[in-house]
Amino acid sequence: MDQTTKLYKIVSIFLLFVFGIAIFLAVLFKIVVEDRRLPRLIVEEKNRAIRGSIVSSDGYQVAYSNKLYKVAVNTRCIDPNKKELFVKLFSIFSGMNPKIIRKKLRKKGYVVLSYNIDTKTAYQLKSLARKLYRMDMFVPYKVGNRVIKQGLTILESGESRAFPYKDTLTPVLGYVRKYEDHQYTKIAGVKGIEKYYEAKIRPRQDGIIRGKRDIGNNIIFNKETFVKKRIDGYNVHLNINMLFQKNLEKILDTHKKDLEAKEIIAAVMESDSGKILAIASSNRFYPKHIRKKDYNALNAKVIEYEFEPGSVMKPITFALLLQNRHISLYDIVFGYNGRYKLGRKIITDEHKMGWMGVEDVIVYSSNIGIAQLAQKLSQTEFYNGLKKFGFSQKTGIDLPYEHSGYLIPVHKFRSEIYKATVGYGYGIKTTFMQLLNAYNVFNNDGVRITPRIASFLTTPSGKRVALKPPKRVRVIDEKTAAMVRNVLRKVVEKGTGTVAKVEGLFIGGKTGTAHRVKHGRYVHLYNSSFFGFADDRTHRYTIGVTVIEPHTRHFASQTAVPVFRDIVLEMVNEGYLIPKQ
Repeated sequence: MDQTTKLYKIVSIFLLFVFGIAIFLAVLFKIVVEDRRLPRLIVEEKNRAIRGSIVSSDGYQVAYSNKLYKVAVNTRCIDPNKKELFVKLFSIFSGMNPKIIRKKLRKKGYVVLSYNIDTKTAYQLKSLARKLYRMDMFVPYKVGNRVIKQGLTILESGESRAFPYKDTLTPVLGYVRKYEDHQYTKIAGVKGIEKYYEAKIRPRQDGIIRGKRDIGNNIIFNKETFVKKRIDGYNVHLNINMLFQKNLEKILDTHKKDLEAKEIIAAVMESDSGKILAIASSNRFYPKHIRKKDYNALNAKVIEYEFEPGSVMKPITFALLLQNRHISLYDIVFGYNGRYKLGRKIITDEHKMGWMGVEDVIVYSSNIGIAQLAQKLSQTEFYNGLKKFGFSQKTGIDLPYEHSGYLIPVHKFRSEIYKATVGYGYGIKTTFMQLLNAYNVFNNDGVRITPRIASFLTTPSGKRVALKPPKRVRVIDEKTAAMVRNVLRKVVEKGTGTVAKVEGLFIGGKTGTAHRVKHGRYVHLYNSSFFGFADDRTHRYTIGVTVIEPHTRHFASQTAVPVFRDIVLEMVNEGYLIPKQ
């Protein structure tokens, strides 16, 4: 071997050595620099807070929230020989159709099997996931230098609102809408109680747990673990009794069918406290599945529907006359035998009367009588008096989008015609709740009180949170309230409201039948109402009924009053009222 060959071999060996060192360094550099997707030592779990519940006074959850979970699997990790076993087991634990599962598993890679898994099923599937691991259901596969092995994944995907009693308490209960927040479905109130108490009922704080993991990827709880408590929304507790509410709705449904009415609304208020014990409409909807035909029922007519009230305004006018000392119960007024001309307007009565006591103006609902008596009020007495009763302003009830109604400007009360027509319920627009609240003044010794559907709130831990107390305003003195209350009792004893009489109870009220306006003209359609009270020796309740566009009959004595009576009888059955024996 010559010197040249020997040198060549030495150089070759050296170069090979250098090349080997270079490869080693390159691999070492790659290992140091490259993200190797090592399992994280620190893991974090989020526990989403949910919306609070709405609870009736007798403890029924009218609306509550459930968590939703999504369940997913990497189809590449399912052992092909055990795929059918996976389908059968997942179908048993999830309740899903095996055909749907097989169809989803045809896709390669990460597949979401369901987005709508409830809490109970999610717990079962988490148990299944652990069992499948122990059964070696999942196998690893390689992507480049990475080895991947994924099993069944169950993650929170959102929140769902449940309404177990279907359409009960709608539209007052309201409904919710869904929206996406970082791939998590949240909900928010849109109408009704769900909307009004949104700030209180919505989730308050998501829970977070962050810490080191063990070999099973579970968080190790020690002093270094970070824990942020989950705080759900407050629960809203109502004054409404669920049994009474459902029975009231049945009453309205029956009468709506009999009268072929467009809608009937009714409510019962505890007179001294302002608590709404039941508030119902014949037109309801299921908040979980709102259909196009339900759109007209979404608005709460009790606060959003404005109408001319008709003769139920007469006791309000009468009370202002008594309060301002313009009349006494001993005065008389002439009825012009049912036909009276005021300026260019002809005013008529159903009951053709001559001389009558002022009480009879209310008892027999005389337009002519109240038109003459209303002239005794000055423009400011009439206008300010109606304002004090709460007309043309919101009652403050705990519902959103309440309407204010309409009252003509004060200067128009100079007109005799306006005084007369407003006196018997035309030329003014009110809401059902305004009328209920005004009539409650008579049964609450002259004091107007803010009506309340909700009673109190509770925190997730059960701590009671008080709501703002209802506002109280003295409208008329106690003596005037008592006089009007006695006159309203005579309406039931011998006037237009005799159908409402129930032996052993103190019942009073006033009928009202008003023409409807369509396209700026009065037409042969009517709204009929009866507002009043039902008391026993220890309890006082204010009750209102409005029938919108009945067709088989239209006078309030034939439409609204029978509904009122059925409500009172139901209250006797349920123990709210105890007739005197």
